Amino acid sequence: MLNNHGFIRVAAVVPKLKVGNTFYNEGEILKAYKEAIAHSADLVVFPELCMTGYTAGDLFHQEVLQKQSLKSLQRIVQATKRQKAVLAVGLPITIEGKLFNSAAIISIGKILGVVPKTYIPGYKEFYEERWFASARDLRTKEIELFGQTVPVGTDLLFRAKNNSDFVLGVEICEDLWVPLPPSSYLAIAGATVITNLSASNELVGKADYRRDLITQQSARTFSGYVYVSSGVHESTTDVVFSGHALIAENGTILMESRRFEREGEIIYSDIDLSHLRADRAKITSFGESIHEVSERKFRTVFFEDEEKEKKDLRKFVDSHPFMPSDPQLRDKRMKEIFAIQSAGLAKRLEFIPTNKVIIGLSGGLDSTLALLVAVNTFKLLGLKIKNIKTFTLPGFATTRRTRLNAWKFAEAFGVSIEEVDITKGSKQHLEDLGHNLKDQDLTYENTQARYRTMFLLDKANQVGGIVLGTGDLSELALGWCTFNGDHISQYGVNAGVPKTLVRHLVEWVSQQPEFLKAQGVLKDILDTPISPELTRKVKGGIDQVTEDIIGPYELHDFFLYHFLRWGSSPKKIYYLAINAKFDKNYTGTDIKKWLAVFVKRFFDNQWKRSVMPDGPKVGSVSLSPRGDWRMPSDGDGAIWLKETEEL
Repeated sequence: MLNNHGFIRVAAVVPKLKVGNTFYNEGEILKAYKEAIAHSADLVVFPELCMTGYTAGDLFHQEVLQKQSLKSLQRIVQATKRQKAVLAVGLPITIEGKLFNSAAIISIGKILGVVPKTYIPGYKEFYEERWFASARDLRTKEIELFGQTVPVGTDLLFRAKNNSDFVLGVEICEDLWVPLPPSSYLAIAGATVITNLSASNELVGKADYRRDLITQQSARTFSGYVYVSSGVHESTTDVVFSGHALIAENGTILMESRRFEREGEIIYSDIDLSHLRADRAKITSFGESIHEVSERKFRTVFFEDEEKEKKDLRKFVDSHPFMPSDPQLRDKRMKEIFAIQSAGLAKRLEFIPTNKVIIGLSGGLDSTLALLVAVNTFKLLGLKIKNIKTFTLPGFATTRRTRLNAWKFAEAFGVSIEEVDITKGSKQHLEDLGHNLKDQDLTYENTQARYRTMFLLDKANQVGGIVLGTGDLSELALGWCTFNGDHISQYGVNAGVPKTLVRHLVEWVSQQPEFLKAQGVLKDILDTPISPELTRKVKGGIDQVTEDIIGPYELHDFFLYHFLRWGSSPKKIYYLAINAKFDKNYTGTDIKKWLAVFVKRFFDNQWKRSVMPDGPKVGSVSLSPRGDWRMPSDGDGAIWLKETEEL
């Protein structure tokens, strides 16, 4: 079994077949099964009634077809004696004098169980009721097959002995299409992976509906969902089948077949069972659903699983998980995030009430986004743009480039802008402290940050407005902010937006028609190195580059997402980072180094997050101490740091 950080590998097989020819179909099933084994699959799923063909019609009542189907099953079972991978295959089985459309679950030369189909369609082009009984008509709990006593029923859960997270539940085709699918009950009872052996024919638009259905069911059940339907070699007397196969995980399609392939197809993906476990534990309403199945009793069948190292992860790992790679989806998300930020600010301004906001405009990315949100919000509320009062507050290391960009940006929208040089006040404060001005240490830096915040807060009091915070999610995670300096505001519009997303939001906004007049200056702001500009060694340039000090934000945002969203360990985060192809830009040593920095800074700076200002949550990851992240300020990160050292 795949034992790499909670992943199992699944295969969905659309085999070639001949309707009614069990010998041929048996051969194709075994051929595909062996290929899947060669690709280290832990679970291999075939379509509904693939042993006979779904479209056999009245041939299902023929004794020859029924017997030969069982003989083929027996030979398949024997062929799996040395293989621990679980095989799910569809065939008709007679029990209690009734014929059942069934899935046989097989491993190591043993039938683990037989699951009959519950919902038997008898409408439109479907007439299964002519041949098959429903699982609800079954009375027995066990049957004899090839000298084995085999559990039978829809109440079966197949659990791996060496991996408690791998629990398999089975449903068949129509079972998914009903208001209360069996997979819902199976998931509540503990199934983490659902297989659906299907024979869904193709109609215009049906593939889209099928895809949505599987996406939603995997999300609703917090499960991995392996769906595979009959291919093009089924009978085309009245309908056509495409061989649609899909592998989903918790609302995301991981892999999808091409459809209408004449030679059949196998698709693979790795399902992250630890992610599913983490979400189920976190989403308490999932656990509460157990009351809906309290009257149902489920039986557990254990199977042997095999530990096999697989270095090639068969799953796409997005190196920028906060930002969709698809351009259309990305555009949609940027619009939505911008709207959430603006709506949050609009409500706050209406509640106070005030028609003025104060922003410290540095010429950097974060304050740029805050101003864009403010401008958009004021337009929504019909407020005067001049009441957005921005201040550029140059200090000891402010560069001409950022200073001018702040002015150009403010003037492009007609917002109020003033410049207040803080060097005089900061010098006086440092002298009062008895601090040597040549010593550009933490006190030197924080004096400037706190002086700026004091000015902005006092100005807000003076004009009857509120200070708009500019700090982002990544800075909060790393503690890259001055306590009671840029850390404090009266509403933090960027608090839920990670740094990599800030950049893309600013770029997206610059391309919107109402913001085109600022496109030039926004481009230069996007090209400016990220820096607090609090110290300087060389006159004129930016030499205090944030990412040189604390590490690349794209790495830290990746670490943050997996640490918070899934509760992943440092070892798993490192494994995922390598598979996200970060190693093309960073060595494994680089990733380990910055991961250790992330872990240390994250634990060392919770005390800042514990008193962070209000701000809107925009995505699945948030650090608000009143919402998503409640952590003791003095929590000890030793065991996480130790794991980074062991990488």
